Amino acid sequence: MPSTAVVMERAEGENFAVAARLLSREHREGLLAVYGFARLADELGDVYAGDRLAALDWLEGELDRAYAGEACEPLLLKLQRVLAERELPREPFVRLIDANRMDQRVRRYDTWEQLEGYCELSANPVGELVLAVFGLANPKRIELSDRVCTALQLVEHLQDVSEDLARGRIYLPERDLARFGCSHEQLEQIGRDGLDLPVPDANQAPGGKDSPRARLREAVAYECARVRELLVVGPALVGSVPGRAKLAVAGFVAGGEAAVKEIERAGGEVLGGVPQASGLRRGGALGGVLWRSRGARAATGLGGR
Repeated sequence: MPSTAVVMERAEGENFAVAARLLSREHREGLLAVYGFARLADELGDVYAGDRLAALDWLEGELDRAYAGEACEPLLLKLQRVLAERELPREPFVRLIDANRMDQRVRRYDTWEQLEGYCELSANPVGELVLAVFGLANPKRIELSDRVCTALQLVEHLQDVSEDLARGRIYLPERDLARFGCSHEQLEQIGRDGLDLPVPDANQAPGGKDSPRARLREAVAYECARVRELLVVGPALVGSVPGRAKLAVAGFVAGGEAAVKEIERAGGEVLGGVPQASGLRRGGALGGVLWRSRGARAATGLGGR
């Protein structure tokens, strides 16, 4: 199984870990324990060289041992302490495991609704657990959080198109691609033929505006619009939480906004990697989210408590 060091070294610079730096030691350890579990599940589902379904079954067994106070694996030992202190629900953790089980049998999605169902397993539980770590989980906040987390998952899929293609997976819905004259088969061909090409200038794309790669960029722009529609509730969620939790949640929302902006700056060109937002741009996005959260708070009916 992947070691704690291998799993957690991926944390540096990621949205989750950056947000955790804003917190007290108690809350930071809680969030990183949740993050570590999610990363371990992804490692077992994405890159583990053995029987991945068996490994995910093992992880669910380790989770049960952690709830019983009998964990042995280092990452689960960290989580075990948080489970006891914060009384975190088991079900969101199981959904994260189930998302990786789904990845073993589902390689592509025909509709947005199908992909949204996947996000209910792969992304939304993280937001629920973050709120639970802060003792702030309630139905209204979870509803807002689900929209934000689905948006963050979709941004990650857009950033990782090349990586996912290499694993034989496509997270862009077939029907969305078809709107712009593209298909899963063409995307696979573009991946085979174009992944090693230098990323073109957005205004000088290979093949002209009617090429398959240009049509893919149009589809990516459509997905970016979906992300923005989902993220619009982010300031309301931020406005509903108090103290340092507000900074952490704002960090997640701002990270999503900054990431989608970088994709748009690249003209929707996601093959071969997407430029990462600079610290300055992430900071600007964070300030913007916090400012907008002041006016959005009343709409939640939660009053920042």
